[in-house]
Amino acid sequence: MSDTTPAAYDDLLDRVGRIANVSHASDLLSWDQQVMMPDEGTPARSRQLSALSAVEHDLLVADELGRLLDELETADLTPEQRAVVREVRREQERAVRVPTDLVERISAASSEALTAWREAREADDFGTFAPHLRELLDLKRRYAEHVDPDRDPYAVLFEEYEPCLPLDHAEDVLTTLREAVVPLVDDIRGADADLATDTFAGTFDADRQEALVRDALDDLGYPWERGRLDAAPHPFSTGTTYDARITTRYDETDPIGALLSTVHEFGHATYTLGLPDEAHGTPLGEARDLSIHESQSRLWENHVGRSRAFWEGFLPRVVEAFPAVGDPSVREAYEAVNAVDPSNLIRVEADELTYHLHIVLRFEIERDLIRGDLDVTEVPAVWNEKMESYLGVRPETDAEGCLQDIHWSHGSFGYFPTYSLGSVIAAQLFDAAEAEVEGLDDAIRAGEFDPLHDWLTDRIHRHGKRFETNELVSRATGDDVSADAFVDYAREKYGSLYGL
Repeated sequence: MSDTTPAAYDDLLDRVGRIANVSHASDLLSWDQQVMMPDEGTPARSRQLSALSAVEHDLLVADELGRLLDELETADLTPEQRAVVREVRREQERAVRVPTDLVERISAASSEALTAWREAREADDFGTFAPHLRELLDLKRRYAEHVDPDRDPYAVLFEEYEPCLPLDHAEDVLTTLREAVVPLVDDIRGADADLATDTFAGTFDADRQEALVRDALDDLGYPWERGRLDAAPHPFSTGTTYDARITTRYDETDPIGALLSTVHEFGHATYTLGLPDEAHGTPLGEARDLSIHESQSRLWENHVGRSRAFWEGFLPRVVEAFPAVGDPSVREAYEAVNAVDPSNLIRVEADELTYHLHIVLRFEIERDLIRGDLDVTEVPAVWNEKMESYLGVRPETDAEGCLQDIHWSHGSFGYFPTYSLGSVIAAQLFDAAEAEVEGLDDAIRAGEFDPLHDWLTDRIHRHGKRFETNELVSRATGDDVSADAFVDYAREKYGSLYGL
């Protein structure tokens, strides 16, 4: 403790560090459940995660933590210390309103729902998952009511993932995207363009795909001493600045899917790894929240991994790994990884343009479910109707429709808007990086990613939660969070690709 730091602040950090350690342990058990755990491990894992969630909640709502926060409200603190108090207060005020037994029930129900979702998707049987979804909706409505009974429950739940931007801001972004993307996709459908979509057609061994994505992670600068790569049914990244893990999945008919998925998860991991070690266990050592987290993954996946500059450098590696693709040109590779396919049903396989219509669909359904405007039994039909309306395609099975995503099995209602928020922020950030980092395209072309990584670390990663979302973006780019940069980028990129 320094001479100028209040004793209460150091006590606060000690308590917050314990909460963070319990949370990280829970995350690791969740990683194991999705990657390594035996099929029959669910009953025990459900109880373990439930117990940890209760411990974390009890630590967060402890009277002593509240007393320390009250004492520090009037203390002489640095801006960084004041940010820590603000962020802990935000979490503590929400948590103290929610009974511990409800937190335990949500955790246990989510763990059981995860297994049910896997079985339902494999069997193409929404009815298997429906009771679990109904239970989670009921529990999360109760959760929202405890936090604030006088507000829209969906807005309350959205704040779990993006606490700094109001829901109406997110809705404005989604509306702007829908109004821009739907007509652009319609123009692309009618365009007289013949993109090289079969550049990477064929069958590609999963082991060779893994070797290729490991090479890509090496090139990107993923530090293996602080991470690992595994396969999972639904790709994700989790961890801390000391241990940020990546998962991907392999489709032997689509080697580029695994590559871009891995680059996406690298973006998440490199954000986690860019947080300051010395602030680990405090809000200054945690990611700002999911909109910013998603901005990092979408930036690396789309503005780097789908860029012509990247493929000028990486295409020879793909050809070496898969000689059967022949000798495609950079232009053909670029067209293949950026082709718009409205007929695609799977969000994680969607092109970066129609992707947002997948998000709008999910957002509208989960919002109506939480608000009680839609019954669980109606989900498959409404999903299919919206898919046909927005993308002109209708799923033939629930496995490729409403059962494809893992999020609702986690009880993560309010999560989906952060994907589109992340994409628009990614476009803003990359515009700013291009303006400030001399020769950025040349560096990417040469496989030199440190300049971009260093810029992102300086502007975003190292700050943790010191700034709220809009201020963080504004400091990095000079503009508030908006969809304008993405819309301009999409119209220019896809107008050029399709000759619009």
